[in-house]
Amino acid sequence: MKRLFLIEFDKLRTNRSSRILIGAYFILLTSIALIAAIKFDIGPIKFHLAEQGIFNFPYVWHFNAFIGALFKIFLAVVIVSMTANEYSNKTIKQNLIDGLSKREFLHSKWVMIVTFSGISTLFIFLVSLILGLLYSNYNEIGIIFKDLEYLLAYFLKLVAFFAFCLFLGTAIKRSAFALGFLGVWQMFEGICYGFFKWKSPTWVDAEQVFRLFPLNAMSKLVPEPFTRLSAVRNLADQVGEVMQSNTVVRFWDIVIVLVWSYIFYLLTFFLLRFLNQECPLYRF
Repeated sequence: MKRLFLIEFDKLRTNRSSRILIGAYFILLTSIALIAAIKFDIGPIKFHLAEQGIFNFPYVWHFNAFIGALFKIFLAVVIVSMTANEYSNKTIKQNLIDGLSKREFLHSKWVMIVTFSGISTLFIFLVSLILGLLYSNYNEIGIIFKDLEYLLAYFLKLVAFFAFCLFLGTAIKRSAFALGFLGVWQMFEGICYGFFKWKSPTWVDAEQVFRLFPLNAMSKLVPEPFTRLSAVRNLADQVGEVMQSNTVVRFWDIVIVLVWSYIFYLLTFFLLRFLNQECPLYRF
């Protein structure tokens, strides 16, 4: 495991673009703290975002996990580009000549995926903990460490998304096209959802079917946190709206995402094994 980690770390260390993207990603995660500085004092109107409860424990875990997940595309670009570079630079062929098996090659990429996801989750944990200790109205230990399942969901969401990106990078072998396909797949899921809502028979629940799609399943893993805010609920009550939304981490959403992660692992491994065959389309 250490050997596989060092292989990927050395590739990251020598890739300037990847270092810049990783640095930008963690800078953006840190910028969540700047939300606390948003303040408006216009005559009698005084608004301080940090005082609206977004950094209260345990809500801060949910809020920051949701916001942090919006920046995952930066690391996705790193994973896709590094995977594509393995083919364009012929490094995958050299690794295999040097004795690295295709299973070990895949595992080295998964070590990178889990490492990125783990460090990101730890970073979100530390940022959230600091912001909560500074701004939360609740400081009891039982409340501080409540709802940590949102961080687990955040970790699994990153793993699944990066596994999908690794599969696309392996299948397409061109970073721009792989990222473009990612956007096309997002639109495809939306079109399928609209079609099911329009044409599906009464015994088919479009929402339940849509839950099974990979990107939507990842999205549902960390649901939007805004409807949990008391300010939002009070506003809805004033205009007569009844807010009905699911903001909890559901067990079956975790299962669906884990299944998709394993499917992407198997598909990537299948592609790598297929590369051994004498197929002109997949020669190194």
